[in-house]
Amino acid sequence: MGPGVLAERAAHWPEWRLPAPLDRPSARASHQDLSYPDWMAGRWQVRSDDLDYEVRFSPDPGGAVVGDRAFNATAIGRALLGAALLQVRNDPANPNRQIALLAGDQQLESTVVGRRSESPNPTGFWSDELALQVLHGPGDPRVSRVETLSHYSQNPDGTVTTEQWQASYPSPALGLAAAASSSGHFQLTLTPLSPDPLPAQSDPAS
Repeated sequence: MGPGVLAERAAHWPEWRLPAPLDRPSARASHQDLSYPDWMAGRWQVRSDDLDYEVRFSPDPGGAVVGDRAFNATAIGRALLGAALLQVRNDPANPNRQIALLAGDQQLESTVVGRRSESPNPTGFWSDELALQVLHGPGDPRVSRVETLSHYSQNPDGTVTTEQWQASYPSPALGLAAAASSSGHFQLTLTPLSPDPLPAQSDPAS
């Protein structure tokens, strides 16, 4: 079996262009989140070369494993921005839209506008999301698009090795087709965190 569409996408990084091979959410799918493999459920400590933070994944009401987007975005944002990130809120009507409140009376609105995922084997998972980001603050809003491609590999020891490729593109107002204006490549390790400790049990002999 040859490589999947997303593995091919990774092979062409950083020479990425839009449009990407992603599905645009339909009216119904726009309210569905990205589903992960069951082995991604739980709490994880994420470590890279210079970042260390916690993320969470859990079943939604339909049983699909999804990321806790507000919690995860807050953890990543605090690791990158520190106190400049004040809060991240989910849109209660759309799990694919978050609002980040930033210092300096700024607000970052991020909405997933394209998505694709693939599971080539039981221990591997690919996801690619394109987000439209609008930064509100003093002056005119600044609009950009950010694509994040991730490959998750489950290891025998229970950890998950994650490789991510990312690219930023200019505003769609300048044209739907675009070349990446900046890019990044990251290696992450996710280590499962133990559940919260159980309350101490009393000694039956006491």
